Amino acid sequence: MGTLLSQMADSWFLLTMFSLFIGVIIFAFRPGTKDSYERLRNLPLQDDDVLVEDPSGEK
Repeated sequence: MGTLLSQMADSWFLLTMFSLFIGVIIFAFRPGTKDSYERLRNLPLQDDDVLVEDPSGEK
């Protein structure tokens, strides 16, 4: 009886983890998120108008 409960728990855990994985994939690739991901992708380049000093002193 103990091994039967253990096997059921293992299979339910596998099913739960697989469902969670599929849910994350669907959430990441859902329609309408392209604009949001595009904005987040360009976030590090947003302050690109700040001049960086050249350490060699050349321009």
